[in-house]
Amino acid sequence: MTAAFRALLAIVLLMIPSVGFAEDRFKVLVIATPSKYHYEYIPVARDSIEHLAKLHAFHVEWASDPAVFDGDLSHYAAVMFLNTPAEQLSETQRRHFEAYMRDGGNAIVVHRAAIIPKTDWPWYEKLVGRSFVNHPMLQTGVVTVVDKGFPATFGVPDRWIWSDEFYVTSNPFAVPIDTVLTVDETSYDPTRIWPGQVAKPMGKDHPEAWYHRYEKGRVFVTLLGHDAEAYRDERYLQHLLGGLYWAATGRGQRH
Repeated sequence: MTAAFRALLAIVLLMIPSVGFAEDRFKVLVIATPSKYHYEYIPVARDSIEHLAKLHAFHVEWASDPAVFDGDLSHYAAVMFLNTPAEQLSETQRRHFEAYMRDGGNAIVVHRAAIIPKTDWPWYEKLVGRSFVNHPMLQTGVVTVVDKGFPATFGVPDRWIWSDEFYVTSNPFAVPIDTVLTVDETSYDPTRIWPGQVAKPMGKDHPEAWYHRYEKGRVFVTLLGHDAEAYRDERYLQHLLGGLYWAATGRGQRH
């Protein structure tokens, strides 16, 4: 092969980057820090989410150390708190994340990440949109679709039999949210909780997933996702993907 032919071949290959290559459309930071009750899910979730990223041509950067918030967050289309206790972030890391959201960053909050001790970080409580009260024991119930036009519902049935910790929440900051999924409290026992605790039903308005705008960004929250097996379930993964896609791009809603 002559030098001239090699040069010509190199030029041709540069002109057709789509052959065998796919350019990532956006980048998502996933922070998955183990906690006392949430650690077994991590390798399962990582494998499944990285598969979704390859399938849908976006890039996932996986982190288990909150130190990632010490760096530059501006190149992430969204940050996903995956069962990660947000109270683990230092004051400096919190300020960096707040600045990211004020500059138009976006967030996805999954299950345990929606819990933060009261008064610990009110800004984050408002980002989540609801405050954790308690949760009954893990049970099987019926999750119902409220917003059929939101991408996080496209892969799940209107009434979806699901097993999880159905968190009870309150709204002390009067944050308006757009509910995506609720749970039907007649389909499980919302008072079944550990001795010494009291669980009260929330009634028909018992959100399990929602979205809203905060600072200058988009926020998607799902309270589902306690068990590691959830991250092998195609319906749950489609639910998570839909929320991630909307948060990262602002696209996909059917009005």
